[in-house]
Amino acid sequence: MSSQRPKAYKVILQDANGVFRKVGLTNNPMNEVILSAGAMGSPHLLMLRGVGPMPHLVAHGIKPVVLDHPMIGQGMGDNPMNPVIIPSPTPVETSTIQSVGITKFDSYIEGGSNVSLSYDLTRRFFDGVLNLLNETSHTASTKFFTQSIADFLKSLDIGFKVMGWSKKLLDRLQEVTWSFGTRIQTIILRDLNAFSKYKYPGVTARELLNVMLGLPTNLRPRHVTSTFNLKQYCIDTVMSIWHYHGGCQVGSAVDKNYKVLGIDALRVIDGSTFLKSPGTNPQATVMMLGRYMGQKILQERAVFHQN
Repeated sequence: MSSQRPKAYKVILQDANGVFRKVGLTNNPMNEVILSAGAMGSPHLLMLRGVGPMPHLVAHGIKPVVLDHPMIGQGMGDNPMNPVIIPSPTPVETSTIQSVGITKFDSYIEGGSNVSLSYDLTRRFFDGVLNLLNETSHTASTKFFTQSIADFLKSLDIGFKVMGWSKKLLDRLQEVTWSFGTRIQTIILRDLNAFSKYKYPGVTARELLNVMLGLPTNLRPRHVTSTFNLKQYCIDTVMSIWHYHGGCQVGSAVDKNYKVLGIDALRVIDGSTFLKSPGTNPQATVMMLGRYMGQKILQERAVFHQN
């Protein structure tokens, strides 16, 4: 490692055709590299270029170690989510999450409908739905649900509504709050008349939770008490909501101007700088951060040229 303070001076990228391209900074003290690869990508790229915890870099054969930066890749987290999927007897329009209910316990309840799932997840979901309907129906019409799952998926014109909620992941998993949030979902499914047309007659909230327990949302074991114990249900079915944060956090990896500590001409501006992720989708927060820092950088350049 050189005793001179490291400085970013160019970007090397590989395009879709596999061609490597280089973009270098001109000799101007205001020029810099801005890294915005996200909470997963930014710390990863920094470590690949030799900036990160030295023991970790050495263990993975990264050479040379440009800067021993122990806080790169640290403080990463995600918001947990417990979804409830409701099979609907009638088609529903596609609707992304447009409204969020925030409880006094800071749980975020989000709703959407007609969301696409992978084939494997869809197959497992409808396996559970078929079993549920066959158990709860006792009329001649149930013969329809004895078809093979493949035929069923081909012939079925069905929508489904997704109820999802997430709780911020702080120092530990908040099982009690999760239980409260799932209890709210159960009450909504059981009591609100507005949901009556979105579920099959006679299907109870507890049966819907049983369907969710059959989905491969994670690798955790399932417990027979989960449909009676909402705390256990939350533990068994918790999954990622893919709102990762951390890895290049302000105050430890970057300064308040998002400049990487210990390196000149390099900033990180994305969700990796968050100490924690917003309870709802962080997209708007990231966009505001980009706009705010863009304006601030332009102001810094204007002041520099005036002087």
